[in-house]
Amino acid sequence: MTAARAAIDIGSNSLRLLVAEPADGPTPWKTLAKELRITRLAQDLRQTGRLHPVAIGRTVAALDEFLHIIWRHGLSASSAHAVATAAVREANNRDEFLSQVTRATGLTVHVIDGRQEALMSLAGAGKALDYHHARDMLLFDIGGGSTEFVRAENNRLADATSRKLGVVRLTEAHLASDPPSPYDYSAMLDETSRHLEAVQAQWAKHEAPATLVGTAGTVTTLAALHLGMEHYDAERIDNLVISIDEFFTLKQRLLSMSHEERVALPLIGVGRADLIVAGIAIVEAVMRQWHYNELVTVDAGLLEGAWLAGAT
Repeated sequence: MTAARAAIDIGSNSLRLLVAEPADGPTPWKTLAKELRITRLAQDLRQTGRLHPVAIGRTVAALDEFLHIIWRHGLSASSAHAVATAAVREANNRDEFLSQVTRATGLTVHVIDGRQEALMSLAGAGKALDYHHARDMLLFDIGGGSTEFVRAENNRLADATSRKLGVVRLTEAHLASDPPSPYDYSAMLDETSRHLEAVQAQWAKHEAPATLVGTAGTVTTLAALHLGMEHYDAERIDNLVISIDEFFTLKQRLLSMSHEERVALPLIGVGRADLIVAGIAIVEAVMRQWHYNELVTVDAGLLEGAWLAGAT
């Protein structure tokens, strides 16, 4: 009987699958399969309040692909701990979506709230971070529909906040030119800054943690580009330090490109070529808000946290 199990993260822009078995190595999982599909489930959600039928179709088709991968590892749909985040929890037709997923795949999807999302991100990221990075950190997880901010000491939660700030939302609201105009980018920074002021207010008199740690697609893509990767390697992403000067070099390079030029870059492609602009704005605003001079990156996060939660 295999000890392996699966986890699925149904995000606002992407779907991710992890099939892993318990391990005694640097992380408590040994990856057997890891997959990503860009489905942009949150397409038009900001305007309509509903998940678009076409986006639902893309997502269900991708989940069916994941199910076949799970089967190939000798597992069943019931072995998968599937979680859904901002797009599903906000949609007026979420029950319709969840029913359609269950009918098509047999998967049971757990819709998690912002705090649960933050806790799972911390659980996953914390297992891959070096001790000195996790000792006193602000972990942020940029998604398509929300961004989570977690203050933690020695991987123990001090505070968790989820904001309706995501790369799909910002892109649909503000990206109107190609290459991005200073006006578009400034609008993204301004909206992000308003959210960050609300995060700061929730901290009351607490100062920002010593170390800034980022996880999820924007941050890991920037890290991969910084390293000049042709093929993604998660182990090289974990605990990588990007200075603020190196970040601004990446920013200038990417914002000067057209959409087609960004599509052509390794590891960006069609699914992230527009969203990376909004992601950069969020990273910049976070670094400026709390005066960070460097960013630590980590590949592990919500997906791994969901896998860990699946054992309970």
